[in-house]
Amino acid sequence: MKSTDQSHSGISSEAIETAKSLRKLYFMRAAFSIVWVILVAAFAKTNVTIATVLFIIYPAWDAFATFFDMKANPPASNKGPQFLNIAISITTTVAVIVALQNGIPQALIVFGVWAILTGLIQLILGLRRRKQLGGQWPMIISGGQSMLAGGSFIAMANAPDSGITTLAGYAAFGAFYFILAAFRLSKTIKAETIV
Repeated sequence: MKSTDQSHSGISSEAIETAKSLRKLYFMRAAFSIVWVILVAAFAKTNVTIATVLFIIYPAWDAFATFFDMKANPPASNKGPQFLNIAISITTTVAVIVALQNGIPQALIVFGVWAILTGLIQLILGLRRRKQLGGQWPMIISGGQSMLAGGSFIAMANAPDSGITTLAGYAAFGAFYFILAAFRLSKTIKAETIV
């Protein structure tokens, strides 16, 4: 029997709907990252145009996905972190376009700063949602790892052979954590909708 108002452990039906929306979004984000990594592996070293486009669309996609993350939350919830994340990702998209005119190292530095800032926001959101929804430990770990990866992108920006392939591992781990978070939310949804 499904609960229409509140589950047996006190999680509201509104929170369950949020969890369902986030689960769908996490699977979408994982799929995007997997396709992005495949395209990087296939074309980054042989096609400069495709590599450039891939560099630009990653932070642009994050802004788009964060908008849907924001829409998944109840109307009354504080969406300040998501608005900030969207602003940072749009700014980063523009900054990457400009930086690429000066070379890959500059673009990697911009990407590194973006990974640090958005990782911090993801960490904050994961901690905030932990009590409300459960199943957020993959997002908390992913946020922390994103911050560390951002620092490494900045440090390695001028190393020989640094390029967009440097970011492939970052995107792959991101996909892994989104899948974990989606499955963890599935457990929460199942537990809270069956009385």
